[in-house]
Amino acid sequence: MNVLIDLVYVLALIAISPVAIYRMLRHNRYRAGWRNRFGHVSRKQPGKRCIWIHAVSVGEVNATTTLIKEMEKKFPDYEIVVSTTTDTGFARANALFAGKLSVFYFPMDFSLTMRRAFLNIRPSLILLMELEVWPNLVRIAHQSGIPVVVVNGRISDRGFARYQLVKSLVKKTFQKVTLVLAQTNDYANKFRQLGAPVEKVIITGSIKYDTAQVADKVEGADELAAQIGLKNQRLWVVGATGDGEEQIILDVYRRLIKQKQFADLRLAIVPRKPERFNEVADLIKQSGFGLIRYSEIKSASKSISNQQSAISNVVLGDTMGDLRKFYSLATVVFVGRSLVPMGGSDMMESAALGKCTIFGPYTFNFNQAVDALLKGNGAILVKNADELFNAMSKCLTDLAYASQIGRSGQQIIRKNQGATARTIKQIAGLLKAAEKKHISLATEYTEDTEN
Repeated sequence: MNVLIDLVYVLALIAISPVAIYRMLRHNRYRAGWRNRFGHVSRKQPGKRCIWIHAVSVGEVNATTTLIKEMEKKFPDYEIVVSTTTDTGFARANALFAGKLSVFYFPMDFSLTMRRAFLNIRPSLILLMELEVWPNLVRIAHQSGIPVVVVNGRISDRGFARYQLVKSLVKKTFQKVTLVLAQTNDYANKFRQLGAPVEKVIITGSIKYDTAQVADKVEGADELAAQIGLKNQRLWVVGATGDGEEQIILDVYRRLIKQKQFADLRLAIVPRKPERFNEVADLIKQSGFGLIRYSEIKSASKSISNQQSAISNVVLGDTMGDLRKFYSLATVVFVGRSLVPMGGSDMMESAALGKCTIFGPYTFNFNQAVDALLKGNGAILVKNADELFNAMSKCLTDLAYASQIGRSGQQIIRKNQGATARTIKQIAGLLKAAEKKHISLATEYTEDTEN
Protein backbone atom coordinates (compact mmCIF):
# COMPACT_ATOMS: atom_id res chain seq x y z
CA MET A 1 0.00 0.00 0.00
CA ASN A 2 2.84 2.42 0.85
CA VAL A 3 4.47 1.79 -2.53
CA LEU A 4 1.12 2.32 -4.24
CA ILE A 5 0.60 5.65 -2.48
CA ASP A 6 4.09 6.81 -3.46
CA LEU A 7 3.41 5.75 -7.06
CA VAL A 8 0.17 7.75 -7.10
CA TYR A 9 2.10 10.78 -5.82
CA VAL A 10 4.67 10.39 -8.60
CA LEU A 11 1.95 10.22 -11.25
CA ALA A 12 0.21 13.25 -9.72
CA LEU A 13 3.45 15.25 -9.75
CA ILE A 14 3.99 14.40 -13.41
CA ALA A 15 0.43 15.46 -14.22
CA ILE A 16 0.62 18.83 -12.46
CA SER A 17 4.23 19.65 -13.38
CA PRO A 18 3.33 21.76 -16.47
CA VAL A 19 1.06 23.96 -14.33
CA ALA A 20 3.65 24.14 -11.55
CA ILE A 21 6.43 25.10 -13.97
CA TYR A 22 4.23 27.78 -15.54
CA ARG A 23 3.42 29.26 -12.13
CA MET A 24 7.08 29.08 -11.16
CA LEU A 25 8.11 31.06 -14.23
CA ARG A 26 5.10 33.36 -14.51
CA HIS A 27 4.28 34.07 -10.87
CA ASN A 28 7.56 33.20 -9.16
CA ARG A 29 5.86 30.50 -7.05
CA TYR A 30 7.22 27.16 -5.76
CA ARG A 31 10.84 28.33 -5.98
CA ALA A 32 11.66 28.31 -2.29
CA GLY A 33 11.84 25.68 0.41
CA TRP A 34 12.83 22.62 -1.59
CA ARG A 35 15.18 21.31 1.10
CA ASN A 36 12.26 21.42 3.52
CA ARG A 37 9.96 19.74 1.01
CA PHE A 38 12.41 16.83 0.86
CA GLY A 39 12.37 16.47 4.64
CA HIS A 40 15.48 18.47 5.55
CA VAL A 41 14.15 20.42 8.53
CA SER A 42 15.90 21.80 11.59
CA ARG A 43 14.67 22.88 15.02
CA LYS A 44 15.78 25.71 17.27
CA GLN A 45 15.62 23.66 20.50
CA PRO A 46 16.21 20.00 19.57
CA GLY A 47 16.66 19.07 23.24
CA LYS A 48 12.99 19.74 23.99
CA ARG A 49 9.97 17.65 23.19
CA CYS A 50 8.13 19.04 20.18
CA ILE A 51 4.63 19.93 18.98
CA TRP A 52 4.41 20.12 15.18
CA ILE A 53 1.62 22.29 13.75
CA HIS A 54 0.84 22.16 10.04
CA ALA A 55 -1.19 24.99 8.48
CA VAL A 56 -1.47 24.88 4.71
CA SER A 57 -1.85 28.59 3.83
CA VAL A 58 -2.56 32.10 5.14
CA GLY A 59 -6.00 31.43 6.61
CA GLU A 60 -4.87 28.37 8.51
CA VAL A 61 -1.68 30.09 9.67
CA ASN A 62 -3.71 33.00 11.03
CA ALA A 63 -5.94 30.53 12.86
CA THR A 64 -2.93 29.18 14.78
CA THR A 65 -2.10 32.47 16.51
CA THR A 66 -4.32 32.17 19.60
CA LEU A 67 -3.69 28.43 19.79
CA ILE A 68 0.08 28.86 19.78
CA LYS A 69 -0.11 31.69 22.30
CA GLU A 70 -2.03 29.48 24.72
CA MET A 71 0.18 26.44 24.10
CA GLU A 72 3.29 28.47 24.91
CA LYS A 73 1.72 29.30 28.29
CA LYS A 74 0.37 25.82 29.04
CA PHE A 75 3.22 23.69 27.66
CA PRO A 76 6.49 25.61 28.17
CA ASP A 77 8.52 22.39 28.11
CA TYR A 78 7.63 21.81 24.46
CA GLU A 79 9.10 23.46 21.39
CA ILE A 80 6.44 24.43 18.84
CA VAL A 81 7.29 24.25 15.14
CA VAL A 82 5.10 25.35 12.24
CA SER A 83 4.98 24.03 8.68
CA THR A 84 3.04 25.45 5.77
CA THR A 85 2.56 24.55 2.13
CA THR A 86 2.17 27.78 0.16
CA ASP A 87 4.56 30.69 -0.31
CA THR A 88 1.99 33.11 1.10
CA GLY A 89 1.44 30.84 4.11
CA PHE A 90 5.18 30.64 4.68
CA ALA A 91 5.53 34.43 4.46
CA ARG A 92 2.67 34.92 6.90
CA ALA A 93 4.05 32.37 9.35
CA ASN A 94 7.45 34.06 9.23
CA ALA A 95 5.83 37.44 9.82
CA LEU A 96 4.03 36.08 12.88
CA PHE A 97 6.63 33.71 14.33
CA ALA A 98 10.04 34.38 12.72
CA GLY A 99 12.89 34.34 15.22
CA LYS A 100 10.59 32.76 17.79
CA LEU A 101 9.48 29.47 16.23
CA SER A 102 10.95 27.24 13.56
CA VAL A 103 8.94 27.76 10.35
CA PHE A 104 9.41 25.49 7.35
CA TYR A 105 7.71 24.21 4.20
CA PHE A 106 5.70 21.02 4.65
CA PRO A 107 7.61 17.94 3.43
CA MET A 108 6.13 16.06 0.49
CA ASP A 109 4.21 13.01 1.67
CA PHE A 110 6.47 10.40 0.08
CA SER A 111 7.42 7.62 2.50
CA LEU A 112 11.17 8.34 2.44
CA THR A 113 10.73 12.13 2.61
CA MET A 114 8.28 11.97 5.49
CA ARG A 115 10.44 9.54 7.46
CA ARG A 116 13.39 11.92 7.08
CA ALA A 117 11.20 14.78 8.35
CA PHE A 118 10.13 12.75 11.40
CA LEU A 119 13.75 11.95 12.23
CA ASN A 120 14.63 15.65 12.08
CA ILE A 121 11.57 17.01 13.87
CA ARG A 122 10.99 14.16 16.36
CA PRO A 123 7.49 15.37 17.24
CA SER A 124 5.64 14.33 20.38
CA LEU A 125 2.33 15.56 18.93
CA ILE A 126 1.17 16.63 15.46
CA LEU A 127 -1.64 19.14 14.95
CA LEU A 128 -3.14 19.43 11.46
CA MET A 129 -5.13 22.62 10.95
CA GLU A 130 -8.60 22.11 9.46
CA LEU A 131 -8.00 19.01 7.32
CA GLU A 132 -4.45 18.37 6.01
CA VAL A 133 -4.53 14.61 6.67
CA TRP A 134 -1.80 12.94 4.59
CA PRO A 135 -1.60 9.12 4.41
CA ASN A 136 2.14 8.61 4.93
CA LEU A 137 2.37 11.25 7.66
CA VAL A 138 -0.49 9.64 9.59
CA ARG A 139 0.83 6.11 9.03
CA ILE A 140 4.35 6.92 10.24
CA ALA A 141 3.00 8.81 13.25
CA HIS A 142 0.69 5.91 14.11
CA GLN A 143 3.54 3.40 13.85
CA SER A 144 5.69 5.62 16.08
CA GLY A 145 2.99 6.15 18.71
CA ILE A 146 2.76 9.89 17.99
CA PRO A 147 -0.76 11.37 18.38
CA VAL A 148 -2.16 13.16 15.33
CA VAL A 149 -4.98 15.65 15.89
CA VAL A 150 -7.08 17.48 13.31
CA VAL A 151 -7.66 20.92 14.84
CA ASN A 152 -10.44 23.30 13.79
CA GLY A 153 -11.59 20.50 11.52
CA ARG A 154 -13.79 21.13 8.53
CA ILE A 155 -14.56 19.49 5.20
CA SER A 156 -16.27 21.43 2.41
CA ASP A 157 -18.95 19.74 0.32
CA ARG A 158 -16.57 19.71 -2.63
CA GLY A 159 -13.75 18.22 -0.59
CA PHE A 160 -16.06 15.61 0.90
CA ALA A 161 -17.17 14.51 -2.58
CA ARG A 162 -13.54 14.11 -3.64
CA TYR A 163 -12.69 12.05 -0.57
CA GLN A 164 -15.64 9.77 -1.31
CA LEU A 165 -13.97 8.79 -4.58
CA VAL A 166 -11.08 7.19 -2.65
CA LYS A 167 -13.00 6.28 0.49
CA SER A 168 -11.19 3.00 1.14
CA LEU A 169 -7.80 4.75 1.38
CA VAL A 170 -9.25 7.71 3.27
CA LYS A 171 -10.97 5.42 5.79
CA LYS A 172 -7.74 3.63 6.65
CA THR A 173 -6.03 6.98 7.15
CA PHE A 174 -8.72 8.56 9.32
CA GLN A 175 -8.92 5.46 11.48
CA LYS A 176 -5.32 6.14 12.50
CA VAL A 177 -5.98 9.78 13.47
CA THR A 178 -6.00 10.18 17.25
CA LEU A 179 -8.61 12.95 17.48
CA VAL A 180 -10.67 15.15 15.19
CA LEU A 181 -11.69 18.44 16.78
CA ALA A 182 -14.43 19.60 14.42
CA GLN A 183 -15.91 23.06 14.05
CA THR A 184 -19.56 21.96 13.72
CA ASN A 185 -21.81 18.93 13.97
CA ASP A 186 -22.09 18.85 10.16
CA TYR A 187 -18.32 18.70 9.76
CA ALA A 188 -18.10 16.10 12.53
CA ASN A 189 -20.55 13.84 10.69
CA LYS A 190 -18.50 14.14 7.50
CA PHE A 191 -15.35 13.07 9.31
CA ARG A 192 -17.21 10.08 10.76
CA GLN A 193 -18.53 9.11 7.34
CA LEU A 194 -14.98 9.16 6.01
CA GLY A 195 -13.82 6.69 8.63
CA ALA A 196 -12.93 8.62 11.77
CA PRO A 197 -14.19 6.58 14.77
CA VAL A 198 -17.25 8.15 16.40
CA GLU A 199 -15.59 8.43 19.81
CA LYS A 200 -12.59 10.23 18.31
CA VAL A 201 -14.59 13.10 16.81
CA ILE A 202 -15.31 16.01 19.18
CA ILE A 203 -17.05 19.29 18.37
CA THR A 204 -15.03 22.24 19.69
CA GLY A 205 -16.20 25.15 17.49
CA SER A 206 -14.14 27.35 15.19
CA ILE A 207 -10.84 28.74 16.43
CA LYS A 208 -11.13 31.53 13.88
CA TYR A 209 -13.69 33.23 16.13
CA ASP A 210 -10.93 33.51 18.74
CA THR A 211 -8.36 34.86 16.28
CA ALA A 212 -10.87 37.48 15.11
CA GLN A 213 -9.88 40.25 17.51
CA VAL A 214 -12.92 42.16 18.71
CA ALA A 215 -11.98 45.84 18.73
CA ASP A 216 -13.20 49.26 17.68
CA LYS A 217 -9.80 50.45 16.55
CA VAL A 218 -6.66 48.85 15.11
CA GLU A 219 -3.10 49.97 15.79
CA GLY A 220 -1.62 51.65 12.74
CA ALA A 221 -4.99 52.49 11.18
CA ASP A 222 -4.62 56.24 11.72
CA GLU A 223 -1.25 56.17 10.00
CA LEU A 224 -2.76 54.26 7.08
CA ALA A 225 -5.57 56.81 6.80
CA ALA A 226 -3.05 59.64 6.65
CA GLN A 227 -0.92 57.81 4.09
CA ILE A 228 -3.81 57.28 1.66
CA GLY A 229 -5.19 60.77 2.27
CA LEU A 230 -8.47 59.59 3.85
CA LYS A 231 -10.11 62.42 5.72
CA ASN A 232 -13.87 62.88 5.78
CA GLN A 233 -14.67 60.55 2.88
CA ARG A 234 -16.39 57.22 3.22
CA LEU A 235 -14.32 54.16 2.35
CA TRP A 236 -15.45 50.90 0.78
CA VAL A 237 -12.89 48.17 1.50
CA VAL A 238 -12.97 45.03 -0.62
CA GLY A 239 -10.73 42.43 0.98
CA ALA A 240 -9.14 39.14 -0.10
CA THR A 241 -10.48 39.26 -3.64
CA GLY A 242 -10.07 36.53 -6.24
CA ASP A 243 -9.62 36.33 -9.99
CA GLY A 244 -12.61 37.73 -11.88
CA GLU A 245 -13.99 39.56 -8.87
CA GLU A 246 -12.21 42.91 -9.06
CA GLN A 247 -13.85 43.83 -12.35
CA ILE A 248 -17.29 43.31 -10.80
CA ILE A 249 -16.30 45.52 -7.88
CA LEU A 250 -14.95 48.29 -10.13
CA ASP A 251 -18.14 48.27 -12.21
CA VAL A 252 -20.31 48.56 -9.08
CA TYR A 253 -18.08 51.32 -7.73
CA ARG A 254 -18.43 53.25 -10.99
CA ARG A 255 -22.23 53.02 -10.73
CA LEU A 256 -22.14 54.23 -7.13
CA ILE A 257 -19.94 57.32 -7.56
CA LYS A 258 -22.02 58.47 -10.54
CA GLN A 259 -24.72 59.26 -8.01
CA LYS A 260 -24.30 62.58 -6.26
CA GLN A 261 -25.06 61.18 -2.81
CA PHE A 262 -22.10 58.79 -3.08
CA ALA A 263 -19.66 61.21 -4.69
CA ASP A 264 -17.33 61.10 -1.66
CA LEU A 265 -17.00 57.30 -1.64
CA ARG A 266 -13.49 55.91 -2.01
CA LEU A 267 -12.52 52.34 -2.81
CA ALA A 268 -9.68 50.15 -1.54
CA ILE A 269 -9.10 46.70 -3.06
CA VAL A 270 -6.89 44.16 -1.30
CA PRO A 271 -6.31 41.00 -3.42
CA ARG A 272 -5.87 37.71 -1.61
CA LYS A 273 -2.73 36.57 -3.46
CA PRO A 274 0.42 38.71 -3.86
CA GLU A 275 1.15 37.30 -7.31
CA ARG A 276 -2.02 39.04 -8.53
CA PHE A 277 -1.06 42.54 -7.32
CA ASN A 278 0.33 43.67 -10.68
CA GLU A 279 -2.56 42.10 -12.57
CA VAL A 280 -5.12 43.95 -10.43
CA ALA A 281 -3.15 47.20 -10.73
CA ASP A 282 -3.34 46.93 -14.53
CA LEU A 283 -7.07 46.16 -14.32
CA ILE A 284 -7.74 49.26 -12.22
CA LYS A 285 -5.93 51.47 -14.74
CA GLN A 286 -7.61 49.80 -17.73
CA SER A 287 -10.97 50.46 -16.10
CA GLY A 288 -10.26 54.18 -16.25
CA PHE A 289 -9.52 54.80 -12.57
CA GLY A 290 -6.46 56.43 -11.10
CA LEU A 291 -4.29 54.03 -9.10
CA ILE A 292 -2.69 54.43 -5.70
CA ARG A 293 -0.45 51.50 -4.79
CA TYR A 294 -0.12 51.31 -1.03
CA SER A 295 3.23 49.51 -1.28
CA GLU A 296 4.77 52.62 -2.86
CA ILE A 297 3.45 54.88 -0.11
CA LYS A 298 4.27 52.51 2.73
CA SER A 299 7.81 51.76 1.59
CA ALA A 300 8.51 55.47 1.13
CA SER A 301 6.98 56.32 4.52
CA LYS A 302 5.06 59.20 3.03
CA SER A 303 1.50 60.34 2.47
CA ILE A 304 -0.17 61.20 -0.81
CA SER A 305 -1.35 64.71 -1.63
CA ASN A 306 -4.97 65.84 -1.64
CA GLN A 307 -4.91 65.84 -5.44
CA GLN A 308 -3.67 62.27 -5.55
CA SER A 309 -6.41 61.13 -3.18
CA ALA A 310 -9.18 62.16 -5.58
CA ILE A 311 -12.30 60.01 -5.41
CA SER A 312 -11.65 58.46 -8.82
CA ASN A 313 -8.35 57.05 -7.55
CA VAL A 314 -8.59 53.47 -6.29
CA VAL A 315 -6.25 52.32 -3.53
CA LEU A 316 -4.64 48.95 -4.14
CA GLY A 317 -3.64 47.24 -0.91
CA ASP A 318 -0.63 45.42 -2.34
CA THR A 319 1.16 44.64 0.93
CA MET A 320 0.94 41.72 3.33
CA GLY A 321 -0.45 42.00 6.85
CA ASP A 322 -2.36 45.28 6.44
CA LEU A 323 -5.85 44.04 5.59
CA ARG A 324 -7.12 44.45 9.14
CA LYS A 325 -5.99 48.10 9.14
CA PHE A 326 -7.93 48.68 5.94
CA TYR A 327 -10.99 47.00 7.42
CA SER A 328 -10.81 49.22 10.50
CA LEU A 329 -11.11 52.34 8.31
CA ALA A 330 -14.03 51.02 6.26
CA THR A 331 -17.54 52.37 6.15
CA VAL A 332 -18.61 49.12 4.50
CA VAL A 333 -16.61 45.93 3.84
CA PHE A 334 -17.05 43.39 1.08
CA VAL A 335 -15.24 40.10 1.73
CA GLY A 336 -13.91 38.60 -1.49
CA ARG A 337 -13.56 35.24 -3.21
CA SER A 338 -17.31 34.99 -2.70
CA LEU A 339 -18.80 36.51 -5.88
CA VAL A 340 -16.81 33.91 -7.79
CA PRO A 341 -16.85 30.17 -6.89
CA MET A 342 -13.71 30.17 -4.74
CA GLY A 343 -15.15 29.38 -1.32
CA GLY A 344 -15.00 32.80 0.29
CA SER A 345 -12.54 34.48 2.66
CA ASP A 346 -12.56 35.14 6.39
CA MET A 347 -15.52 37.40 7.13
CA MET A 348 -15.07 37.06 10.90
CA GLU A 349 -12.16 39.51 10.92
CA SER A 350 -14.34 42.30 9.52
CA ALA A 351 -17.34 41.45 11.71
CA ALA A 352 -15.15 41.45 14.83
CA LEU A 353 -14.30 45.08 14.11
CA GLY A 354 -18.00 45.98 14.07
CA LYS A 355 -18.04 46.69 10.34
CA CYS A 356 -21.05 46.34 8.11
CA THR A 357 -19.94 43.22 6.24
CA ILE A 358 -21.15 41.97 2.85
CA PHE A 359 -20.20 38.81 0.98
CA GLY A 360 -21.33 36.82 -2.04
CA PRO A 361 -22.96 33.38 -2.37
CA TYR A 362 -19.79 31.27 -2.72
CA THR A 363 -18.70 30.87 0.90
CA PHE A 364 -18.49 27.10 1.32
CA ASN A 365 -15.19 27.39 3.21
CA PHE A 366 -16.95 29.33 5.98
CA ASN A 367 -20.38 27.71 6.22
CA GLN A 368 -20.66 27.86 9.99
CA ALA A 369 -19.63 31.51 10.27
CA VAL A 370 -21.90 32.50 7.39
CA ASP A 371 -24.89 30.72 8.94
CA ALA A 372 -24.28 32.34 12.32
CA LEU A 373 -23.81 35.84 10.93
CA LEU A 374 -26.80 35.72 8.61
CA LYS A 375 -29.09 34.17 11.24
CA GLY A 376 -28.15 36.94 13.67
CA ASN A 377 -28.39 39.74 11.07
CA GLY A 378 -24.66 40.35 11.48
CA ALA A 379 -23.82 40.39 7.76
CA ILE A 380 -25.41 40.77 4.32
CA LEU A 381 -25.47 38.17 1.55
CA VAL A 382 -25.64 39.30 -2.10
CA LYS A 383 -25.89 36.99 -5.10
CA ASN A 384 -24.63 39.20 -7.93
CA ALA A 385 -23.44 42.66 -8.97
CA ASP A 386 -26.93 44.22 -8.93
CA GLU A 387 -27.63 42.97 -5.42
CA LEU A 388 -24.22 44.25 -4.33
CA PHE A 389 -25.02 47.68 -5.77
CA ASN A 390 -28.38 47.75 -3.97
CA ALA A 391 -26.86 46.61 -0.68
CA MET A 392 -24.11 49.21 -0.89
CA SER A 393 -26.65 51.91 -1.67
CA LYS A 394 -28.76 50.99 1.36
CA CYS A 395 -25.77 50.75 3.71
CA LEU A 396 -24.42 54.13 2.60
CA THR A 397 -27.77 55.92 2.88
CA ASP A 398 -29.21 54.18 5.96
CA LEU A 399 -26.44 54.59 8.50
CA ALA A 400 -28.50 53.18 11.37
CA TYR A 401 -29.08 49.99 9.37
CA ALA A 402 -25.40 49.61 8.54
CA SER A 403 -24.39 50.34 12.12
CA GLN A 404 -26.79 47.71 13.46
CA ILE A 405 -25.39 45.10 11.06
CA GLY A 406 -21.91 45.89 12.36
CA ARG A 407 -22.90 45.72 16.04
CA SER A 408 -24.76 42.44 15.56
CA GLY A 409 -21.81 40.91 13.74
CA GLN A 410 -19.45 41.87 16.53
CA GLN A 411 -21.78 40.36 19.16
CA ILE A 412 -21.98 37.10 17.18
CA ILE A 413 -18.19 36.85 17.08
CA ARG A 414 -18.00 37.30 20.86
CA LYS A 415 -20.74 34.73 21.42
CA ASN A 416 -18.96 32.05 19.40
CA GLN A 417 -15.51 32.42 20.94
CA GLY A 418 -13.99 29.74 23.18
CA ALA A 419 -12.87 27.03 20.74
CA THR A 420 -9.21 27.61 21.60
CA ALA A 421 -9.76 26.77 25.28
CA ARG A 422 -11.68 23.62 24.36
CA THR A 423 -8.92 22.60 21.96
CA ILE A 424 -6.18 23.21 24.54
CA LYS A 425 -8.06 20.97 27.00
CA GLN A 426 -7.99 18.08 24.53
CA ILE A 427 -4.32 18.63 23.68
CA ALA A 428 -3.40 18.73 27.38
CA GLY A 429 -5.06 15.38 27.90
CA LEU A 430 -3.11 13.80 25.07
CA LEU A 431 0.22 15.24 26.22
CA LYS A 432 -0.40 14.08 29.79
CA ALA A 433 -1.13 10.55 28.57
CA ALA A 434 1.95 10.61 26.34
CA GLU A 435 4.14 11.79 29.24
CA LYS A 436 2.84 8.99 31.49
CA LYS A 437 3.56 6.48 28.75
CA HIS A 438 7.05 7.91 28.33
CA ILE A 439 7.75 7.67 32.08
CA SER A 440 6.37 4.13 32.19
CA LEU A 441 8.56 3.02 29.30
CA ALA A 442 11.59 4.70 30.86
CA THR A 443 10.91 2.90 34.18
CA GLU A 444 10.56 -0.44 32.45
CA TYR A 445 13.82 0.14 30.58
CA THR A 446 15.64 1.01 33.82
CA GLU A 447 14.32 -2.10 35.59
CA ASP A 448 15.33 -4.31 32.69
CA THR A 449 18.86 -2.95 32.59
CA GLU A 450 19.26 -3.35 36.38
CA ASN A 451 18.11 -6.94 36.21
